[in-house]
Amino acid sequence: MQKQTLGNMIASLRKERGMTQAELAAIMNITDKAVSKWERDLSCPDIASLPKLAETLQVSVDELMQVRERGGSGADKQSARNIIGLVFKAVTLAMGVAVVVLSRMKALDTNAGFTLLGIGVACAGICLLQNKSGADK
Repeated sequence: MQKQTLGNMIASLRKERGMTQAELAAIMNITDKAVSKWERDLSCPDIASLPKLAETLQVSVDELMQVRERGGSGADKQSARNIIGLVFKAVTLAMGVAVVVLSRMKALDTNAGFTLLGIGVACAGICLLQNKSGADK
């Protein structure tokens, strides 16, 4: 199912229930012009009115808002893990290179050096933990 705008969702659900804009407006205690604006995506229902709107249209608020939990495919999750691991490895390398270069240029004080190394070590540790948890699965 392709995702549609909230206005399109309201209009299609209203029509499925055989309701006119005026009938929906009367139930929601608003004007039919407000319903028309919702359906044309010129405005949105007030957040406090969403539960009543969903009940009237006989759907859950999640369905009305098109909230779907996606587990994602295993390939997507693995790809994301690979990218995250690569980023942490890059940060580890960058911190090490920064310390070496700045030290050689005599532009690095001790506290800044330890901070950079600490960031690098933390990223390296995260990479190791990620690899270990990936191997367990």
